[in-house]
Amino acid sequence: MTAAGGPLITPAALAACLAAALTGPAGDAASGAQRPVVLDVRWRLGGPPGIGSYREGHLPGAVFIDLDQDLSGPAGPGGRHPLPETNLFQAAMRAAGVSDGRPVVAYDDGDALPAARAWWMLRYYGHEDVRVLDGGYRGWLAGGLAVTTADQAPAPGDFTARPGQMPVLDASAAAELARTGLLLDVRAAERYRGENERVDPVAGHIPGAVSAPAAGNMTGDGTFKSAADLAVGFAALGAGPGVPVGAYCGSGVTAAQEILALTLAGIPAALYIGSWSDWITDPARPVATGAQ
Repeated sequence: MTAAGGPLITPAALAACLAAALTGPAGDAASGAQRPVVLDVRWRLGGPPGIGSYREGHLPGAVFIDLDQDLSGPAGPGGRHPLPETNLFQAAMRAAGVSDGRPVVAYDDGDALPAARAWWMLRYYGHEDVRVLDGGYRGWLAGGLAVTTADQAPAPGDFTARPGQMPVLDASAAAELARTGLLLDVRAAERYRGENERVDPVAGHIPGAVSAPAAGNMTGDGTFKSAADLAVGFAALGAGPGVPVGAYCGSGVTAAQEILALTLAGIPAALYIGSWSDWITDPARPVATGAQ
């Protein structure tokens, strides 16, 4: 399993990879090194902690990762899910068994939001072989594949976090991109328009941003649309040769899924990690409402 295969992996392919690692020759260090670390990143905004879902059943060998505790810093001026301190993220990944030379697969319930956040975070901090399970846990179950309730105690990994390996935006850069390039607001359209803000205290969007709900990247079964279909959709929004692209959401989680979809479509893009929850912390920043 190598990063050359792209940022997604199917349930069948992951099951085959796990089985091959388990049945490799005894003492074969190379075989064992290729067994991916599987991260369960199930999480719901405003819902029960994902650890409950993990304890009810998870992929064999999977280790639970808490989005709020392990993939984010404390909420505050930088937004609801800012980047964690490098040493804390590194410690969390090592505790989960993540190593520099070992592939990683992240999964969630099937909307690819928290799993894409884990993918983006690991890529940002320098891991080169990370994938998202396409279809997530629901896809794994639909394939009739085995699950377990056994707790996992992985051997510590040796991952070294090196921040800055994925492009990011701050508020000023996001505002500039909205004027000179393509800044995608990936929240639901009614939140973009300022009609139904369910999470943040201010409704609306960054002036000049284009509405591109992340739900539009997925099929009905919770898998990503084809690369060709994604490319057509993004082109219709204004993505094209020479156009710099960025994305934001409420707090930098959903936008990671958009970055993954853009990657599948062959479009490099930057993430405004603080997103709307950071933008509105400064009353001097303008707010737009209504359709684009």
